[in-house]
Amino acid sequence: MSINYEIRYSNHPSDAKHYDTERIRKEFLAGGIMKTNEINMVYSFNDRLIVGGAVPTRAPLELTTIDPLKSKHFLDRRELGIINVGGTGLVTADGTAYTLRYKEALYLGSGTKTLFFSSSDPTKPARFYFNSAPAHKKFPDKLVTLDNAEVVELGSLETANARKINKLLVNTVVETCQLQMGMTELKTGSVWNTMPPHVHNRRMEAYFYFEVPEGQAICHFMGEPSETRHIWMKNEEAVISPPWSIHSAAGTSNYCFIWGMAGENMDYGDMDAVKPDNIR
Repeated sequence: MSINYEIRYSNHPSDAKHYDTERIRKEFLAGGIMKTNEINMVYSFNDRLIVGGAVPTRAPLELTTIDPLKSKHFLDRRELGIINVGGTGLVTADGTAYTLRYKEALYLGSGTKTLFFSSSDPTKPARFYFNSAPAHKKFPDKLVTLDNAEVVELGSLETANARKINKLLVNTVVETCQLQMGMTELKTGSVWNTMPPHVHNRRMEAYFYFEVPEGQAICHFMGEPSETRHIWMKNEEAVISPPWSIHSAAGTSNYCFIWGMAGENMDYGDMDAVKPDNIR
């Protein structure tokens, strides 16, 4: 077993204007986080959000601290949100086991000492995607299924963005310090997400794309509304979106994505919308 991590420093929008394709991918794309029998993560200095993945098979994977945290345990001063995008698995936190089926979520408050990821069936391993943010207070752990989610239907087939938003780890469903997570499912025939786009300087965001069919791809759009950039992405890759950046995408097929947010604002609807005809 191995735990691997990268550090990503914050970027000024004026600097990002000069990034070429390679530099944009290096700074914002979090690829390779879903590797068998490994825990991989990217520690972004945008609101100190960590995005990562764990794919256990026969042996459990333990999430231990990493050096940049300077803490004895990973969650000493952090909270954690986990969503399973694979086979049924278990997350065991301080001896309490939570079963996560496909597209189910778990919130773990700060102070958890031991944390293990495992799969119910090694031939159909769980694939745990997680986000972690600093926490000033411990809130109760909570398992959240799709039945518990706050669901919103947005968009239309006419504009190719009909989608269902499942708010899983938000303050109307579970108490958290600052972390929010959910999952958006695109309807068949729709390819655009978060369109019209928006920015929110009060929090940053990360997107994790999955259920991208073999041979298909996602084009993620980012940057200031007046000067956008794009990143082509594959299945089970994540992207970091700074507070000043839009976050929208179109796929060559329909797909799903998990969004995670951290920052000073917990109001999901507090955003600064951008009209499509004003994007450049």
